Amino acid sequence: MIEIKNLKKRFGKNEVLRGVNLKIEEGKTTVIIGASGCGKSVLLKHIVGLLKPDEGSILIDGEDITKMNEKEIYKMRKKFGFLFQSAALFDSMTVGENVGIALVENTDIPKPEILKTVSEKLRLVNLPGTENLMPSELSGGMRKRVGLARALSTNPQYILYDEPTTGLDPVTAETIDELMESVAMNEELKVSSIIVTHDIFTVYEIGDIVALMYDGIVHFHGTPDELRVTNDPIVRQFLERTDEKRAKH
Repeated sequence: MIEIKNLKKRFGKNEVLRGVNLKIEEGKTTVIIGASGCGKSVLLKHIVGLLKPDEGSILIDGEDITKMNEKEIYKMRKKFGFLFQSAALFDSMTVGENVGIALVENTDIPKPEILKTVSEKLRLVNLPGTENLMPSELSGGMRKRVGLARALSTNPQYILYDEPTTGLDPVTAETIDELMESVAMNEELKVSSIIVTHDIFTVYEIGDIVALMYDGIVHFHGTPDELRVTNDPIVRQFLERTDEKRAKH
């Protein structure tokens, strides 16, 4: 479990996180929503130790990552897989090399086993046999799926998704949602998922828990069904604005 307590972070005069409290429960999919600039991605970077808070703590399986040195943080990060908004593939590497890079760089696993793992993970994201393709040969949705295969390559306990469906057409976005759901439901993987998104479909389709960030704190915390029916004016305003944007597109 991940437990975030009174997390605060300021950049100059801009107070981005003003006391975030949130529990990420084991085996659950937690979706973090909120308007642009509310601190969602900043929160993700704190969870994996890319940023240090001004105040507060982040307990990962009982250990506080905010008090760790670089070596300890590096070790802790092995529990995480991360799917970046842009997929962040290395253009000079093949698909297979991209998926297997963490295993090559951070383990002593023999090459045949790495190739086997790469093949398994690509099959898991419905891209079998694509090991020798280059990222430039892939569509946006395929790049995201390769990024997900790479995130899964080390069999992490936690997967963090930063805007996984941004920039994708509705059909491709739905495919990514289905993949994230299948990963979350996979008994062999046993992962806990944290998804930062603007896509309300993702919330309702695969979220177990929803946290809406507003003004630097978690303003709403509950189930997708509770989100639908709440009369909280800030939540209603966010949902209505999201609906309006969707209707325009």
